[in-house]
Amino acid sequence: MYIRIMQPVMYLLSLLHRLGCRIRNVLYETGLLASAEAPLPVVSVGNISFGGSEKTPLAQELLRHLMEKGIRPALVTRGYRGRWERTGGILTRGGELQGNWRDSGDEPYMVARNLPEAGVYVGKDRLASCRMAKADGFQVAVLDDGFQHRRLQRELDILLFDPEEKIRLRESVSALQRADAVFLKQNPTKPHPEELTRRFSDTRFFSYRVVAQKVYSVALQKSSSLADWKGKKVLAFCGIARPERFFALLNSEGIHPSGKVRFPDHHPYPPGSIVRIRTRLAKSGAEAAFTTEKDAVKLGTLPDCRDLPLYYVKIALDIDPAFYEYMHSRIGPLTCA
Repeated sequence: MYIRIMQPVMYLLSLLHRLGCRIRNVLYETGLLASAEAPLPVVSVGNISFGGSEKTPLAQELLRHLMEKGIRPALVTRGYRGRWERTGGILTRGGELQGNWRDSGDEPYMVARNLPEAGVYVGKDRLASCRMAKADGFQVAVLDDGFQHRRLQRELDILLFDPEEKIRLRESVSALQRADAVFLKQNPTKPHPEELTRRFSDTRFFSYRVVAQKVYSVALQKSSSLADWKGKKVLAFCGIARPERFFALLNSEGIHPSGKVRFPDHHPYPPGSIVRIRTRLAKSGAEAAFTTEKDAVKLGTLPDCRDLPLYYVKIALDIDPAFYEYMHSRIGPLTCA
């Protein structure tokens, strides 16, 4: 019932947002607004839907790849709902963390924990962040959620796109013509639509898939395989834009939750939410509660959670190898750090 009621509301909001984006894009296309050039190559990762399209996991994969090539990359991100979103801040210059998830936002903090040698620069002024990253010796900026951020020029504009998405769109599908590369999630039952490649013939299309790697204890950071949890009774919960994707990932790995709890995206987990999880755990008889890594970076800092059997599933993206060659052709040769 709730979903049926919200769908028309989401569609109306989507139409209004698309109109605003279209007006702004026309201003840039006609030269009434101008994009600024960053002092280092910029690779932007974004989408045209509202949340939940693996933008940050893709940005993280690009950072990891660049570091493996001996290049020093930095994540440049707004830091949605973090304390530094408006003022700006540096979470890390590739070493010790200079803030927490409440400062930077949950996703930048997750990236900093996973890739401690990468820089992480937060704030709505992405050009200022790029300048600081350059001054700190970083060679490439990976711009998270940057497709609509027209103020900053970029060498490569990457768009993650779900052809099945009809309602939750920030921009119309015609925006794909603005992207250099479009990533489509692999779906064995639904091949990539040929009409997209015909309609956007100047855009490069690549595929990716989400891979569940291991299960980690939130409190102890000890890992186990997903196979170890098959057949066991677990509760699943998360505070992400599209919780059904997380639940479907568990099901695809043979883990079928006996209960599911949904929280809003970027949920900070106040005490009442922990009580709710604790109550559902007790009522369901589950021996553990599974969540996402994005949620775990917050839960691991909360004392109310220390006695709970909380685990998170670490994911990665398996990317079409041809993409990396294309990316390097766009950002140009860089001297290894």
